[in-house]
Amino acid sequence: MRKIYFLFFLMPFILVSCGMNYLTMWVTEPAPVTINPKITKVGIIDRSKASEETEKYDNIDKVLSAEGKNFDKEGSAKTVNGLIEQLNNNTRFTEVKMAETERIQNPGVGVFPAALTWDVVDQIAKENDVQVLFVLSFYDTDTHIEYKVVMKDVANPLGGTVPVPEHHCIVTTTIKTGWRIYDVADRVIADEVIFKDVVVSEGHGINPLSAAQAVMGRKEAVMQTSYQIGIGYATRVLPARVRVTREYYVKGSPKFKIGKRRAQVGDWDGAAELWLEETKNPKRKAAGRACYNMAIHCEINGDLEGAYEWTSKAYTDYKNKEALRYQQVIKFRMAQQRELEYQTDH
Repeated sequence: MRKIYFLFFLMPFILVSCGMNYLTMWVTEPAPVTINPKITKVGIIDRSKASEETEKYDNIDKVLSAEGKNFDKEGSAKTVNGLIEQLNNNTRFTEVKMAETERIQNPGVGVFPAALTWDVVDQIAKENDVQVLFVLSFYDTDTHIEYKVVMKDVANPLGGTVPVPEHHCIVTTTIKTGWRIYDVADRVIADEVIFKDVVVSEGHGINPLSAAQAVMGRKEAVMQTSYQIGIGYATRVLPARVRVTREYYVKGSPKFKIGKRRAQVGDWDGAAELWLEETKNPKRKAAGRACYNMAIHCEINGDLEGAYEWTSKAYTDYKNKEALRYQQVIKFRMAQQRELEYQTDH
């Protein structure tokens, strides 16, 4: 099994209550959606095009919601492009491509269609030589236009003000996307989710034309957001680095104060030398804090099992309640590490 290395970035420290300091570190978390690590070939399907029998209703919907011609079609294409680019930029998959098929259509009008049958999935995968299908099941935009006129005081040449009408136009576009991931080999739907994103454009001026400037930039904003939606969905199957916060003790004995200064300059090994000595301090409170700090040092070095052992000792031997809470965090991290190792074992 491939060995996992955790990367940490330590940030400046902020003094908090109970003689503790904060530190923040970067850790790698598993992807929210797990796909068999042996899968390397991905097919992408844009299923968002309305079927012929519902297309006329879809066109009516576009008129009523002030959408331009081919607006949703272009938006869904941008979304798929973002997905493909993000998957290609990662080494998780060796091949990412559009899966050609005439076998499926979409009910249209923003409806999340029923899942594809496995016979259809198997056939599409075989024809395109892929092992998993990422399907944009639907893409739909709804637009709301708010127009109003308000009175605004404007300075006049005589030094006073006069009320003049100002036109305001606010265009709110809601983008709804539905996704599924079909694991062909295991015959499971690995992911099924709906997202909703909102793009707001606003314009104002002394005449309606100035206010309408909001509409002019709307399409570009929606297309860019759609592209980012595709990028964001790709991250659901990719491990991510996130920043987490931890606390460690800086008070309890003179060695804790020295350890604090060593930690502040990034010498965590030097600080741990002093904390290890303090685990034998005859004062139980100081010894418990030192055990807790040793757990912090272990997590910084990626040794989660060592961190778990030190939190156990801090709580069971010295009744350090913070250690019991920290142990739950470590248990969760250990479960994440096992999942991460599975996801990256290919």
